Amino acid sequence: MNNKSVLLVIAHGSRDPRHAATVHALVRRVRAQRPDVRVETGFLDFNVPSVQGVLESLAVQGVRDVVALPLLLTRAFHAKADIPAVLADAPPQLRIHQAEVLGPSPLLLAALERRLYEAGLSPADKSSTGVVLASAGSTDPEAIAVIAEIAREWRHTGWCAVRPAFASAGSPAGFPRTEDAVRELRALGCSRVAVAPYVLAPGRLPDRIVRGAAEADVLADVLGPAPEVARVVLERYEAARAPMPAAVSA
Repeated sequence: MNNKSVLLVIAHGSRDPRHAATVHALVRRVRAQRPDVRVETGFLDFNVPSVQGVLESLAVQGVRDVVALPLLLTRAFHAKADIPAVLADAPPQLRIHQAEVLGPSPLLLAALERRLYEAGLSPADKSSTGVVLASAGSTDPEAIAVIAEIAREWRHTGWCAVRPAFASAGSPAGFPRTEDAVRELRALGCSRVAVAPYVLAPGRLPDRIVRGAAEADVLADVLGPAPEVARVVLERYEAARAPMPAAVSA
């Protein structure tokens, strides 16, 4: 009998059908990497099944242990408020452990570089290429600090320069929009400028990143179902279930 905790991947949801399609593609990748783990998907909004609906279904099926994993790159409002509120309303017979968000992780940097190389760059281009690390944006100080630190760390791996940028209009002063960061890197003297979307799936804000990359030389795809992202999902799952006491055999 498989007594592993069920992994419930919690996605934000979107009216854009590409969002759910990308989430499901990532979940298929996770299942392929760990066929011994049952993986379910729930959405906070717009898409079905809802997180609450999945939790209720699992309880009816007799599941007891669930790892709820926020499909988020930073610990912003959804991870700190929305998801805990939904999980608090779960059926009482479920033992739920909320996993950490995906970022930051060296694997996500590897996924970003994978997408840039798929878009036409090569490792030999790094020293002459400036990269815009384009995220959706946040007003959460912790999330903002994480994005800035990722850009600093990535710069030290050999790129000409790395600049963080936010797509959201509500982003704080001091963080440029994607198009402004592209122009800044161009003015800095980088031979080419690439935009790397630090987002998981397409949608309204990622589309704004695409528009902001109009003057860039290279635009990478969203992280989506990159194998490194699936590995981070499973790392967070294992870390969340580690404290659970092992079943005592008779």
